[in-house]
Amino acid sequence: MNNKKILLIEDNPEMRDNTAEILELANFDVTTAENGKEGVKMAHQLQPDLIICDIMMPELDGYGVLHMLSKDDRTAGIPFIFLTAKAEKNDYRKGMTMGADDYLTKPYDDIELLSAVEMRIKKSERIKAEFSRTAEGLDKFIQEARSFDSLSKLAEDKKIKYIRKKETIYTEGSYPTGIFFLQKGKVKAYKANEFGKEYITDLYKEGDFFGYVDLLQGVPYQDSVVALEDAEVAIIPKDDFFNLLQGSRDVSSKFIRMLSNEIKEREDRLLQLAYNSVRKRVAEALVMLVNRYQNDHSKPFSMAITREDIASIVGTATETVIRTLSDFKEEQLVDMKGSLITVLNYDRLAKMRN
Repeated sequence: MNNKKILLIEDNPEMRDNTAEILELANFDVTTAENGKEGVKMAHQLQPDLIICDIMMPELDGYGVLHMLSKDDRTAGIPFIFLTAKAEKNDYRKGMTMGADDYLTKPYDDIELLSAVEMRIKKSERIKAEFSRTAEGLDKFIQEARSFDSLSKLAEDKKIKYIRKKETIYTEGSYPTGIFFLQKGKVKAYKANEFGKEYITDLYKEGDFFGYVDLLQGVPYQDSVVALEDAEVAIIPKDDFFNLLQGSRDVSSKFIRMLSNEIKEREDRLLQLAYNSVRKRVAEALVMLVNRYQNDHSKPFSMAITREDIASIVGTATETVIRTLSDFKEEQLVDMKGSLITVLNYDRLAKMRN
């Protein structure tokens, strides 16, 4: 068996049987549904690799099927091909605008059907591949996304910016013109209150995207971003970013997952910092730094970071952080040399925060 699952939604018994037979002869695992409502239910149960759906059906037409599946995260990224007996351009435009990946007009021959199916499955597999979060990984992701016709110009003008330590990448209150991908270095995002005191809202490492939330909301930046060390940033222009999200459901689904994978971590960290004691909060900040910038927790972790920045993460006075870090040094949890802090005992710090 091909092992690729196809859901065929078609109310005409003869057309349904003939199409299913062609696909099965090509070694696809085919499940059929005779109307739109049944098709939506089966799509949730089967999680197929591809859906082929007639447009003109009783109870729930193909547009309704696509609309319902697009609203559910579990099915929104499944490639979708429309079948129709009509060849009118407005039908074609409506289907593609709603997010269909392809369109076949009846009658179609075996080769036309199989070519469309194989091409859509192949493109879906390529764009869903786990790309490494590096400069090369970003380029590969963009290159794969360009294989979709509507995204052929994606990030053609992608610019690389070299940032010096302490240099500002963008400031709170300015308007987004694109999103950022950190290729090298470490940067911090922070907010400042009316008295100029900073609170660090996030820390970014190599392979992170940032600056996208405000762009999506259409509002000015809600924080500022500054380099903690010399950094290298790729800038994806706003138009390319929205083309990426809107041009293909496959690309949109993949990109959104890439962008949102830190949100749960951020929420958990804010809860910890809000309710824990200062000692626990400093431990939490150190653990967060290790988790953010080093995968192997068994090895000592060193980072040059100011006491002011740690205080901004913790939400307390710099003097309090200095005293707490001195206590940690006496307990052999950390070592300090100037701005360089080395975490010596990750496990004890992790237990302390809990």
